[in-house]
Amino acid sequence: MTKWCAWVAAAFPLWIVLGCLWAWFQPEAWAWFAPWIRPGLGLIMLGMGLTLRVADFVEVGRQPGAVLAGVAAQFLIMPTSGWGVAKLFALSPELALGLILVACCPGGTASNVICYLARASVALSVLMTMCSTFAAVGLTPLLTKLLAGKVLPVDAWGLFQSMLVIVLLPLVVGIAVNTGVGRMKRPERVRAWVDAVGPVVSVVVIVLIVGCIVALKKDLIAAAAAPLFISVLVLHALGFGVGYGVMWLFRKPVAMRRTASIEVGMQNSGLGAALATKHFAEFALAPVPAAISAVYHCIIGSVLAAWWRRK
Repeated sequence: MTKWCAWVAAAFPLWIVLGCLWAWFQPEAWAWFAPWIRPGLGLIMLGMGLTLRVADFVEVGRQPGAVLAGVAAQFLIMPTSGWGVAKLFALSPELALGLILVACCPGGTASNVICYLARASVALSVLMTMCSTFAAVGLTPLLTKLLAGKVLPVDAWGLFQSMLVIVLLPLVVGIAVNTGVGRMKRPERVRAWVDAVGPVVSVVVIVLIVGCIVALKKDLIAAAAAPLFISVLVLHALGFGVGYGVMWLFRKPVAMRRTASIEVGMQNSGLGAALATKHFAEFALAPVPAAISAVYHCIIGSVLAAWWRRK
């Protein structure tokens, strides 16, 4: 069971690509998930909370410099890159809003799997993802408002409320449940089951979210093809490249460079899609960059992981 779940989670890039292809050619098979996008994302955040231990928060205090550097890079490199790329390619206001929104999101949970495959620091990756997710509750609405507010109206307060409900509340509930499990006679069995099944559930839900958006926005994606695909590709290339370069400049170990590259380059595209769907429903193209982002960062991360693993 554990090995099977690990294999399914590790093959996440394959499922995201296959899901998008299926949704493209048979959109009616995926559009049904639209009402479940936000609850599905809440389920992912709950799963993340269930895997967090008190020891994880203690560990942040033991290496605050590395974690802080990773989180700072996440919310400096990607949002500014998103704004710059939108300007560079003169994207339409709706595409620019969607690109900036996904760039302002925290690191994705899939980054932990990619770090494992790349022989980076999985422990540091988990800590960076955890801290960037908590920080995103306030930073994602604020940065989106600052960078995209001049392009289209952005309700920062509404975004913040959604972050509380979709991100913070499920995380806190998950941590509370996990704490209660720790008081049981044999908590190891329960936690082993959660650690094995949780990533699989996350993979399934993210694929459903991304596939659903591709299915619903197929015609718009085809119409916006060139600027959309190129701009999202450049955004993630900058994230992976600059994330690695910053750690290289500060002479950090190779494992930390790889971890920062993956954490910065891989976004929580599901969160970006959910926020865009809820708060920018009048802008049909706003959720699309998040869907394309999920495909790109998985492919780039997997290629890098394969390269680094061989080295």
